[in-house]
Amino acid sequence: MINCTCIVQAGQTPDQNEAELKAVLSGFTTGSMGEAAQVAWIPVAPGNGFTEGKPSTSSIVSLTANEPLSPNKRESLLRELVDIWTLNTGCSVDEIVAVISDPA
Repeated sequence: MINCTCIVQAGQTPDQNEAELKAVLSGFTTGSMGEAAQVAWIPVAPGNGFTEGKPSTSSIVSLTANEPLSPNKRESLLRELVDIWTLNTGCSVDEIVAVISDPA
C-alpha cells in the first residue's frame, strides 16, 4: 500500500468528492507505482485554515513512494498528481500542494 494523506478544507469541493478522489488517487498509485493507495482524509474545519487572511481553499496531497524516485520521475508524477487533482476538483494549480516523498 502507498500511504497518502489528503488535507482538505471541510465542505469544499475536494471534501465533497472524498470517495471519488480516493478511488482516483488509488488508481494513480496503482498505475504509477504498482500499489493501491491507502488514503487518510483529513478535513480542516471551517475557520481553521487561512491563506492571506482569507478562508483557505487549498488542499495538501502527500504520498510516500514505495521506492526512491529519480528527480525526473518525481517531477513527472507530481505533474500527473496535480493534473488529477485539478481535473477532479475544479481547483486551480495554486490551490494544491502536492508531495511525493521517498520511503524512509
